Amino acid sequence: MHRVEVVFDPDSCTPPDVGSAVTIGAYDGVHLGHQRLLAELRAMGEARGLVTTVVTFDRHPATVVRPGSAPLLLTDLPQKLELLGAAGVGRTLVVPFDEQRAAESAEDFVREVLVGRLRARLVVVGENFHFGHRRRGDVGLLEQMGGEYGFDVVGLRLEADREQEETVSSTRIRALVASGDVVGARRLLGRPHTVRGRVARGDGRGGAKLGFPTANLQVPSGMAIPADGIYACRYERSDGSILAAAVSIGRRPTFYEAGDRVLEAHILDFDGDLYGEQARLWFVERLRDDRRFESSEALVAQMEADVTQAREILAADGS
Repeated sequence: MHRVEVVFDPDSCTPPDVGSAVTIGAYDGVHLGHQRLLAELRAMGEARGLVTTVVTFDRHPATVVRPGSAPLLLTDLPQKLELLGAAGVGRTLVVPFDEQRAAESAEDFVREVLVGRLRARLVVVGENFHFGHRRRGDVGLLEQMGGEYGFDVVGLRLEADREQEETVSSTRIRALVASGDVVGARRLLGRPHTVRGRVARGDGRGGAKLGFPTANLQVPSGMAIPADGIYACRYERSDGSILAAAVSIGRRPTFYEAGDRVLEAHILDFDGDLYGEQARLWFVERLRDDRRFESSEALVAQMEADVTQAREILAADGS
């Protein structure tokens, strides 16, 4: 994979002598629209001999500005940095976002970060980009300040989904994930939606009583988990090995009136200890809703059918 320099402290960011081609944003999901913009940034920056740079944040700005309605995240920071590296940019500057940064004017952000820390010569953003205190900064302000500080500005039209003729956005992808439409989310992400977590011990019911042992994945709060239901997934272990899995998300209504929401992965053709390891699930396709069964026997029969269907889907999937 392409190696990208990651800087976590703007104060330690050394401005490159040649200057930077910069984009700014939360980049949650690094979806197809983001990927197109990054490709344009890279092409324009390399043509001018500039260091291509992404300015992003250590958390989603909404968690500070409006914590009560902040969106669930499609990617955590480590995954986002991985995806930005895969996009081929030269440097990523991760700016800590706190109340002080939220109160900073757009003009001060340009002067401090774009000019002072990055020596920007080109700034590429989406045409509807807003930044700074109360989102008062936009492409027009960037163009005005670019004339003063010597950088060009390109506002790109956002990528459209050809099937639905709608703009590709993190907001839309979150809605697809929340509804369980992981196929639709994959179309806009350019890859399956993923979640990461640690395997913890559950109640032991899956293996001992039903014959389908499961890995109970504890996903950090704030991450976008698909709607309750049964899914065909790929299970990535901490060593990078990939296994096929049938995954259940829900409250286990057959056994509990109001149980906790859990994410359980039954690994196909696997017999081993997964407890305590970090894992990642790649959601390929939704099989059905989560529902209550009248007996354990009826549930087991359905689980057998789910495993068969998951096996077929994953065998046919090209990812």
